[in-house]
Amino acid sequence: MRAPGGAHPRGWAAAVAAVAVRPGLWPTALRQLRRTARPGWWRRWPPLPVPDPDYLRFRLTTAYGEGGRAPAAGEVVSYLRWCRRQDRQRGR
Repeated sequence: MRAPGGAHPRGWAAAVAAVAVRPGLWPTALRQLRRTARPGWWRRWPPLPVPDPDYLRFRLTTAYGEGGRAPAAGEVVSYLRWCRRQDRQRGR
């Protein structure tokens, strides 16, 4: 079974776990999910605000090359910290 973007679910599970133990990143993670969720996500089953699989595959391929691996947990944490800094600079 493959996860969003074609990456293996274990890689995504590690990323989710890394964020789960950092409550300070939860609001940022939820904001990023909302920002990247497919339009009308609530109308598709399962109703989860996840990015479009094609978009996610594109982003993973441009970041890591062919293969579409899931990002390392530390990379996800770093990305969310960067997003939080950007939001704070913009006054959000």
